[in-house]
Amino acid sequence: EHNNYAADFIEATREVKARLPHVKISGGLSNLSFSFRGNEPVRRAMHSAFLYHAIQAGMDMAIVNAGQLDVYDDLPKDLLERAEDVLLNRRADATERLVEYAEQFKGQGAKSKEEDLQWRSWPVAKRLEHALVKGIVEYIEADTEEARTQHEQPIEVIEGPLMDGMNVVGDLFGSGKMFLPQVVKSARVMKKAVAYLLPFIEEEKAKHGASEPNARIVMATVKGDVHDIGKNIVGVVLQCNNFEVIDLGVMVPNEKTLAAAREHKADIVGLSGLITPSLDEMAGMAKEMQRQGLDIPLLIGGATTSRVHTAVKIAPQYSGDVIYVKDASRAVGVCAKLMSATQREAYVQAIKEEYESVRQQRAKRQRKQKWLRIGAARANRYPIDWTGYEPPQPAHPGLHVLDVALETIEPYMDWTPFFSAWQLPGRFPKILDDPTVGEAARKVYADACAMLRQIIEGDWLQARGVCGLFPANAVGDDIEVYGEESRTQVRLVTHHLRQQTEKPAGRPNMSLADFVAPKATGQADWLGAFAVTTGIGIEAHIRRFEAEHDDYSAILVKALADRLAEAFAEMLHRQVRTEYWGYASGEPVDKEALIQEQYRGIRPAPGYPACPDHTEKALVWELLDAEHNAGITLTEGWAMVPTAAVSGWYFGHPDARYFGLGQIYRDQVEDYAKRKDMSLALAERWLAPNLGYDPEELG
Repeated sequence: EHNNYAADFIEATREVKARLPHVKISGGLSNLSFSFRGNEPVRRAMHSAFLYHAIQAGMDMAIVNAGQLDVYDDLPKDLLERAEDVLLNRRADATERLVEYAEQFKGQGAKSKEEDLQWRSWPVAKRLEHALVKGIVEYIEADTEEARTQHEQPIEVIEGPLMDGMNVVGDLFGSGKMFLPQVVKSARVMKKAVAYLLPFIEEEKAKHGASEPNARIVMATVKGDVHDIGKNIVGVVLQCNNFEVIDLGVMVPNEKTLAAAREHKADIVGLSGLITPSLDEMAGMAKEMQRQGLDIPLLIGGATTSRVHTAVKIAPQYSGDVIYVKDASRAVGVCAKLMSATQREAYVQAIKEEYESVRQQRAKRQRKQKWLRIGAARANRYPIDWTGYEPPQPAHPGLHVLDVALETIEPYMDWTPFFSAWQLPGRFPKILDDPTVGEAARKVYADACAMLRQIIEGDWLQARGVCGLFPANAVGDDIEVYGEESRTQVRLVTHHLRQQTEKPAGRPNMSLADFVAPKATGQADWLGAFAVTTGIGIEAHIRRFEAEHDDYSAILVKALADRLAEAFAEMLHRQVRTEYWGYASGEPVDKEALIQEQYRGIRPAPGYPACPDHTEKALVWELLDAEHNAGITLTEGWAMVPTAAVSGWYFGHPDARYFGLGQIYRDQVEDYAKRKDMSLALAERWLAPNLGYDPEELG
């Protein structure tokens, strides 16, 4: 008579919630699996499966040991099947099958716990090392206190066993036996230990003085830019190696960074940026450091930066050392060499020679590069027969404002870039079985899935978005967007650039404007725009994790919010194709096909390869009123806040495709500046990474 109790509870919950939506419902989780006490794998599986179904039905509360809860998706499939057979009463022999299956797990929980805790009998220094390497925080305060009582000064615990443990972490990371997610977990342990010791250290400072770090590094994301996941990771890795990091945060003006460098007597300054305008800010910093007569090394990093840009645009502005740091794994080595009395001179000289070679090679390539005058490039536009094409009219034109549940977005997530953020190379899901990084990937994926469940079930983040479809026609390389379907009044004009390097015969010089029907054809075409975010509410959680010295979780929640934002953009684009615009109403749902972009239409974003001018975002915001409708604002550098956001255009022509603009030349930039009513100098600033000439040389 008990067989249907769990299923009845779930269905009753669903029914009560439907009829009485304000009633709150609690479930007795431990009652469910009481018969399997002592058999932890089975109990945990039953709890996870029950929570999964009961929460979907509307259950609000259950008493849970979060440390003893498995991720639903990670449960062994045969165990999950038998547990759900019992819970949902799916077959007459469900109980017998689960009891029989459970025999193999008997006593496993106690045994594994005993094995797991053997390290607790080791000497305290070895315990601290083990906790650091394994990322175990549960016992760190007790072990740190024990170590403190064995040393004359509390700082010696940091300089001794804690740094010894972090050196092991550093060696394992450097040799490829540990990976970035594990290192960040180690840093969480280290930070909690240091936080515990800090009050004791403060007491000792007056008597014994402060211990000096390897170096003080002031780091900042430059003005106008709000992206800092990479910088956070670099900071964590440096702190793990006894570098003091003063992280000034995001959108930091150069003068504030330099003031902090003077205040803290910084040995090194590090700048980070994701969007292309940040490159100009970094060059400006180099100029200002030169003007002020500084000789502090300047480190350059971030997604849009590169060795070539650092060598060509930034290093020549500053007589001091300027070094491009590709990723977090290089940061410690670079900083250690810069602070080494024996290695610095040779290292810096080698970098300067390398950058000079890069500049010479780039100048040689530019001289060899064949390019077309803009008129000739336009004559070689992408060939579309507009007479044989009738643009599809949207089923639902105009604005669509969305407030979306995160669980509807989750199925569209592409996990591969998530692992890239943690510097774990490989495609998902194959990366989970990779012989080198598979173990680290599985662990960070399990942590991510557990946090994703918390994000969704706890309503940590809000997903808001807006999209719109507007009457439009191309006029040259611009697109006129009209205020109404009669097309008598131009609401605004979007501006596009054209590939200008000479192409082999049969290959066009493309512009995004090629994919919208020219006004002269008389065809009534359309252009779409969108802006979405899944980052509303994230700051409170980041502050909470940082207050707990838990950089790992802070970085994890940022990385997941970014993935959810991209998933939201993917989901909305499909909704536009199949419903709002409706030109692909029969499009099948295939996640891999979506990830591979095997569908009609594109959604290029201002600031990216086909349309690199970030200032065009202003037009997206004007069309959509994205700040009001989606809660997304733009910084002075045209970065989006919250950072977990995606915006761009929708092009629906069957031939529309992504491409890279490549290098462009003075005649097109002059023409573009006039079309935008912008000064040439300002246009060159925003398009700096794409310029195939040096504005200073041409004057």
